[in-house]
Amino acid sequence: MSSDARPLPVPDADSAEFWETRKGQALKLQRCLDCGAFRHYPRAYCPDCLSSETEWVAASGRGTVYSFAIVHQALHPAFKNDVPYVVALIDLEEGPRMLSDLRDCAPQDAAIEMPVEVFFEDVAGGLSLPHFRPVKTS
Repeated sequence: MSSDARPLPVPDADSAEFWETRKGQALKLQRCLDCGAFRHYPRAYCPDCLSSETEWVAASGRGTVYSFAIVHQALHPAFKNDVPYVVALIDLEEGPRMLSDLRDCAPQDAAIEMPVEVFFEDVAGGLSLPHFRPVKTS
């Protein structure tokens, strides 16, 4: 791996379904079968009730920006051509908060409560990475 190669996620037993569903361009979340809570990041136990009973559910892919930061200095060589870029916490419609980046938006145009939608970028290893962009209004 060269020093400029983008670091990619390594699916594990808890997250494999999350990454596998990306290949089909769908955002899926875990939902607890006992209390009904949605969760992200994928994990073995529900943080609300500690149940291990879960299912994967298709999410809307929509949300709003909770908070964001504009990155001006690449901390990894693979991102040196991307700066400045926006890293955002997205409140998904289903409830969980997801860390991602905000694309198709100039950094100075990023805003708290901005409505966003997910889209995917195919990368090496058969993975597709989720990114968010502003919802286009007509």
